[in-house]
Amino acid sequence: MKYDYLIVGAGLFGTVFARQAYEKGKKCLVIDKRDHIGGNVYTEKIEGINVHKYGAHIFHTNNKDVWDYVNRFVTFNRFTNSPVANYKGELYSLPFNMYTFNKMWGVVTPLEAIKKIEEQRKEIKGEPTNLEEQAISLVGRDIYEKLIKGYTEKQWGRDCKELPPFIIKRLPVRFTFDNNYFNALYQGIPIGGYTKLIEKMLDGIEVRLNTDFLINKQEFENIAQTIIYTGPIDAYFDYSLGALEYRSVRFENELLDIENFQGNAAVNYTDRETPYTRIIEHKWFEFGKDENNNDIKKTYISKEYSSEWKPGDEPYYPVNDEKNGALYEEYYKLSKDEKNVIFGGRLGEYKYYDMDQVVAKALETADKCLLS
Repeated sequence: MKYDYLIVGAGLFGTVFARQAYEKGKKCLVIDKRDHIGGNVYTEKIEGINVHKYGAHIFHTNNKDVWDYVNRFVTFNRFTNSPVANYKGELYSLPFNMYTFNKMWGVVTPLEAIKKIEEQRKEIKGEPTNLEEQAISLVGRDIYEKLIKGYTEKQWGRDCKELPPFIIKRLPVRFTFDNNYFNALYQGIPIGGYTKLIEKMLDGIEVRLNTDFLINKQEFENIAQTIIYTGPIDAYFDYSLGALEYRSVRFENELLDIENFQGNAAVNYTDRETPYTRIIEHKWFEFGKDENNNDIKKTYISKEYSSEWKPGDEPYYPVNDEKNGALYEEYYKLSKDEKNVIFGGRLGEYKYYDMDQVVAKALETADKCLLS
């Protein structure tokens, strides 16, 4: 065996695992079928702007160990996610807070807002059975209709009545004037972009790009004692039990010869008629400044379109409904028979993870492997 570990995928999970193994003196090879490292957190510099090529990534966590770990490699800025919702030209603050309620109903005090929501929640009797009922039970009919329904149906490609209620339980609702979406203790974006973070983690480790593990599976299975696989679990087993469903995202990108397009990093378009879910203006993730702290004179925007995944697309979000959950469990059973393969990350575990959760899980997995 030439390597102790073959890590399939140079995204966040694979990179953290590789770093931990390398620091324990293990010989690692990281491969990725793309032509770049970083997976979906990859950033590319265009006109001095660090562009999030696979959509907005904002690191946020309450886990101090995870925060300290990523800060070993790069410095993070103080970016706070405060998105804006655009409903047919009406602008609202996200997350739902007192600014939102004032704009929606003209209320001024938290008690007035609570009263308004309580009135509207009464239409839901008993435990919510779908996303629409769950949302109305949290924030009432008005906010649901203007700020949740259209956006969510575009995001998932399904009517809100057909979606499970748990999807919307992540929804932050506050009766304060606080626009900090994540409300995490630690939050920011690596100065210089996420690619810089991944490069630092992979320093000293052998990496091969444009290399597809699944095409050369037999060859790769024999070069390492253990394989860390972060690709889609159903693809690993050649879709033998059927394909898991994902949502994908398509981007329309524009470099504009103006300094400021929308005045915010993220604006969500919440009406059903606008075909895209949001517009990202990447320069505002780093306050419109380049690496020398100069104002950037141009701007780069990305319109995001949510779509059903099909072969050839990048899978983004697992569709965690009952049918797909049951199919994943069958694949999970198969994975337990793969004695020298560890499945990890959002695709390997068919699970929605935030970035800090990916780092934490990779560190935990590495600890188990490297102590055994």
